[in-house]
Amino acid sequence: MTQKVQTNVVFKHAYKFSRSDKKILIEQGGSRSGKTFNILIWIIFDYCSKHNNHIVTICRKTFPSLRGTVMRDFLDILKDYELYTEANHNKTNSEYYINGNTIEFISLDQPAKIRGRKRNLLFVNEANEIDWDSWQQLIFRTEGKIVIDYNPSEATHWIYDQVETREDAVFYKTTYKDNPFIDKNLITELERLKETDDEYWQVFGLGERALSRTQIFRANVIKKIPEDAKFLSIGVDFGYTNDPTVAVEVYQKEHNLYINELLYRTMMTTSDIHRFLLEHNQGNKLCFGDSAEVRLIDELRRMGNNIRPSVKGQNSVMAGIDLLKRYKIYITETSVNAIKEFRDYRWKKDKANRLTNIPQEGNDHIPDATRYATYSLMSKPNYGKYAIR
Repeated sequence: MTQKVQTNVVFKHAYKFSRSDKKILIEQGGSRSGKTFNILIWIIFDYCSKHNNHIVTICRKTFPSLRGTVMRDFLDILKDYELYTEANHNKTNSEYYINGNTIEFISLDQPAKIRGRKRNLLFVNEANEIDWDSWQQLIFRTEGKIVIDYNPSEATHWIYDQVETREDAVFYKTTYKDNPFIDKNLITELERLKETDDEYWQVFGLGERALSRTQIFRANVIKKIPEDAKFLSIGVDFGYTNDPTVAVEVYQKEHNLYINELLYRTMMTTSDIHRFLLEHNQGNKLCFGDSAEVRLIDELRRMGNNIRPSVKGQNSVMAGIDLLKRYKIYITETSVNAIKEFRDYRWKKDKANRLTNIPQEGNDHIPDATRYATYSLMSKPNYGKYAIR
């Protein structure tokens, strides 16, 4: 080999994952982030050097797409680093042999291979293309680790709900900015999407999940709220039997809003809410509650809570949604109900199945509380289109 192996952060993810007790490595990313290339580099230079007599399966949905992308890239890497030999390449079976290991290339249009021999390592390229049943067939026959990569071009997918949530999975998101070897002309073309197609930019530029036409907000998950973010207020939406009482903290930093879920519980009396706020609202910070519950807010105020009725007016729901959509929304990873509700908060459809500008009811408790916390502060005179006259 005459040249140094060039890698980016994806290789480091795989290297660390292979030495951990995790079962599944998830590499979600935008276009040109180097996901596939660096996973192949890891398989060739790290995994196969540490093992022998292992079966490594590299899979994609169809054989033409497999042959034209990941298989081609694999062979190109071997040739670029002067490692390729005809003797180790079984073209008939689409296999290559490294250090006694067998790297097999299979696709979902080859049922016999999907249900074939067991493997030690599985790499599913563009995993969002395959269906749940095929995924189950693949993992049932994988004794060791599993690696998947994909562009998140679907608004909903079994990967998001069934794989990312597993305790034995580790998730990474990368973009073209994580690839130091990308051509400057490609960067220019990708960044042009900012102005021409925001949805494509979000998915293929930033590696964010696609937004369904019915989905109202795009919510991003973070570990914690930045220390320099400014506290705005706490929003409270009241419920009791079927609907929960919820409370969220909202912070702002530039054009970003940060949400931290404090409360999501049914059967809470006024006294219960008071005790909760005393315990969790250190410093008695400003709260805004649903103004439809005037009596409840008045009782909480008399108990000493710093709570006010939310600002409402004509079209205040839509104005509040419009206001929130001006910001990029981040939710702390511990706020499980907030994450779910923001992702499930959608526009209603009419009888003709056409979208309306009315949000569906049911997944709106935390989005409503967030509106109270923001719109109530920002809908003041001289605050542009959101001013209350």
